[in-house]
Amino acid sequence: MNRTARPAFGTLIFFAIAFALSLYFTFAAVQGDFGLFLRAEIVAESQDLREKLAKVRTDVARMENLTKRMSDDYLDLDLLDEQARGVLGMVRSDEIVIH
Repeated sequence: MNRTARPAFGTLIFFAIAFALSLYFTFAAVQGDFGLFLRAEIVAESQDLREKLAKVRTDVARMENLTKRMSDDYLDLDLLDEQARGVLGMVRSDEIVIH
């Protein structure tokens, strides 16, 4: 019996299975449910949501300031003057009205 002439199918099958598994796990690591592409998408979405959150916080702070200025505990004379003139339609003597 000559063993060198006969191909080693066991070794060939082992390496074929190992290669197929490595391809599968590489593909899953890049494009799977927890892959690199999904991670990059999540990071980009996270940055977008942080920017939106910053804008919403700015809007909330502006609205809180306006609400505070119109409360009973705080008297903003400029805002009061503007509101009174708008409601009553009055003009000071040193102003010029342009329609």
